[in-house]
Amino acid sequence: MRSINSLALALLAFSSAAMAQTGVLTVVPPALFSVKRAEPLEAKLHMQLRQGYHVNSNTPSDEYMIPLKLTWDAGTLEVKEVVFPKPHLEKSEFAEKPLSVFTGEFDIITKLAAKPNAAPGLGMLSGKLRYQACNDKMCLPPKTVEVKLTYEIR
Repeated sequence: MRSINSLALALLAFSSAAMAQTGVLTVVPPALFSVKRAEPLEAKLHMQLRQGYHVNSNTPSDEYMIPLKLTWDAGTLEVKEVVFPKPHLEKSEFAEKPLSVFTGEFDIITKLAAKPNAAPGLGMLSGKLRYQACNDKMCLPPKTVEVKLTYEIR
């Protein structure tokens, strides 16, 4: 009975977190993954930006620009590091110097480990992704979306 309930919970959690549509940015979290206590693990969030748009990188060109930022809530999984891809520089009409941006499809990798005292079973890690999408003429208002990773500790 426990395995049926576990499977139902996993499917429910995965279906609600499968893809977060945010207008011009789609966030695709990984499927349910297994983790062993105190062993390192990498979870990949796949980002898909609508053609013609970009988001500032996690290290924007100017301090007034809103960086792409991923933060995770404290929980059973310990976040060791969030790794962003290498940004590229893009010239824009409204900025003197090239912008440090992400375009198209890219991945953000979170390095994780289950705490040594973590109980076996299903869980969900919640976080927030903050970004501002722009095209070559305008920027949309900044947006923060919730992201979720479903895991099973073994």
